[in-house]
Amino acid sequence: MRFWDTSAVVPLLVEEEPGSPIDRVYEPSPMVVWWGTVVEATSALARRERAGGLTLEATARSFELLDHLCRSWREVPPTDALRRSAQRLLRVHSLRAADSLQLAAALAVAADSPGSLEFVCLDVKLAEAAAREGLKVVGVGAVSREWEERES
Repeated sequence: MRFWDTSAVVPLLVEEEPGSPIDRVYEPSPMVVWWGTVVEATSALARRERAGGLTLEATARSFELLDHLCRSWREVPPTDALRRSAQRLLRVHSLRAADSLQLAAALAVAADSPGSLEFVCLDVKLAEAAAREGLKVVGVGAVSREWEERES
């Protein structure tokens, strides 16, 4: 089982060149995501479309893929405990609020064994925080720099 951050989900939704780095870590294993992932992915796709990075047709295909993934993945729901964990993470790591919720959700899934959960992420700061919290980070490297440049 792998926990997928939105930074790694969005490249699955847009047509990248075959053999892209995210393709190398994607496995048809159970995907676990934070409850807000669909909202973050929608935001990323809409931003790309408005910026001219996606055609209307490509955007429609991306939203169809997102809908398909939503029906198959497992979502971690928002809870008071998760919110408290996210608040702690914000005090310990240099994270944005949404990233602290992603990480808190992954830690909740891992329970007392963070080393047992793979955290698929292309965001460098979030990946560093996840590694410090004991999660096995997958997907960070040159692709993360490429992702950050596209999203800024």
